[in-house]
Amino acid sequence: MRAILFTLLVLSIVIQTAYAQTITNFNGSGGQVTKFDNLGNAVDAHDGEIALFNGVYYLYGTSYDCGFEWGNKKAPFCGFKVYTSTDLQHWADKGFLFDAKTAIWQTRCDGKTYGCFRPHVIFNKKTGLYVLWINVYDNRVGYRVFTSKKPIGPFTEVKEPTLAVNSDMPAAGLNNGDHDTFVDDDGTGYLAYTDWRTKGSIVIEKLSPDYLTGTGLHVKSITTGNTEAPALFKRKGIYYLVYSDPNCGYCSGTGASYRTAKSPLGPWSEGIKITDNSCGGQPSFVSTIKLQAGTVFLFGSDLWNNAAKNEALANFYWAPLTFAANGSINPITCEKNVKFFKASAKNQQLSNDSSSAENFTSGCDIGQNNERAQGFTAQRSGILNKFAFTTFKSGYPDAALTIELYRSDGTVKPIGHPLASVNLPADSISWSPKTRLFYPKVAVSAGEHYTIVIKSPASAGCFGFEYRNISSGSDDPAAASHDGGVNFIEEKNRALKFQVFIQ
Repeated sequence: MRAILFTLLVLSIVIQTAYAQTITNFNGSGGQVTKFDNLGNAVDAHDGEIALFNGVYYLYGTSYDCGFEWGNKKAPFCGFKVYTSTDLQHWADKGFLFDAKTAIWQTRCDGKTYGCFRPHVIFNKKTGLYVLWINVYDNRVGYRVFTSKKPIGPFTEVKEPTLAVNSDMPAAGLNNGDHDTFVDDDGTGYLAYTDWRTKGSIVIEKLSPDYLTGTGLHVKSITTGNTEAPALFKRKGIYYLVYSDPNCGYCSGTGASYRTAKSPLGPWSEGIKITDNSCGGQPSFVSTIKLQAGTVFLFGSDLWNNAAKNEALANFYWAPLTFAANGSINPITCEKNVKFFKASAKNQQLSNDSSSAENFTSGCDIGQNNERAQGFTAQRSGILNKFAFTTFKSGYPDAALTIELYRSDGTVKPIGHPLASVNLPADSISWSPKTRLFYPKVAVSAGEHYTIVIKSPASAGCFGFEYRNISSGSDDPAAASHDGGVNFIEEKNRALKFQVFIQ
């Protein structure tokens, strides 16, 4: 029997031309949106960068999905992930850059330490190797370096690097922090990094020809302190350094400034602020994207989740920087949508676009007497053999999540006893939004109304859901109960993210 897929409320895709796509930063009402990968799971790669290698975009970042929390001594280290895309919109999960579950990496990076962050990858044409730098706090230099023959890894650690700054300070302290790797037009590599011993001034040091360590040639105190997250790039013979101003880890809105120079080693100009809140986050990177039609300087900001110690729910802001005729960076205007072309297409470009596309965002209140429900109408008669629901956890819920399927009266209100039910233990649910599958295998009838109820007796923490706005009067809205399921109140302009499979 042919399987029919009935898909409710999938991610919006706006096609402008055969190649044009729209990257969505905020929904129509200005709210943050969740970016999903090809499996329907939230993209879990933070505080890293986007790089373009051979026509493919690579998003590198720190994972929080396993439950890492800064400062929580019991929290594990999750590792570094990479996703690939040809259009900055559709992402494929390529897994981890290296195995971080080993005892040595847990010792170096788990919650008992300051953690490990900020994966940056550059390609060395002379060696033919991709070079990964990460920020650590278990050694003196503050970094560890890896190489791989492929941009997705696996990456293998090489000898610990040496740098000119803080080389005489105690090991495993706050010496050097957030960094960026940069390759000049002549193939020379540089590392821009944060000197915590001067309370957050920025340093730039020339790297060895293989990009695996510093050379000692450097300029320090480019900023005077209270800064971090440097991003170094070159445009029309001028070098730019964009940085967090002030430094504010996990802040949901901190400024970004920039300086310029004629050489990476300076002298550098005074700072100029281009945004006061980095579009609701903290500046993370500026990626140099060389396309056929020209070079784009893609600005990235981590939209941190209100300084949560676990940042699995953090979102992203990505948009190209724009420049005035004199080369100055224009103030960042926080575009909701940005139109662009695939990296492999002809006549590629990025530009601002005024079109609006609504997407999904995260909510978390299931548990502690709160329940959520989503109605749907069967499009054909058959066996409902599977449905998918996107969920996550936050704040250590102390009971399982239950998903139930009911008949309904057409107003989302469940009727009678559940047709099917499943319990998901709290420790089986991720911190990052992921699609979970439920196999009810029950008969449904075309045109009949059904409701999915998501609930938990948890007295701590919460389970989450993804939702989006829909047009008023939709036949299948969501509903919420705040009295343990006694009464469900319809949310006529909201729908949860799920899929139903009827065979």
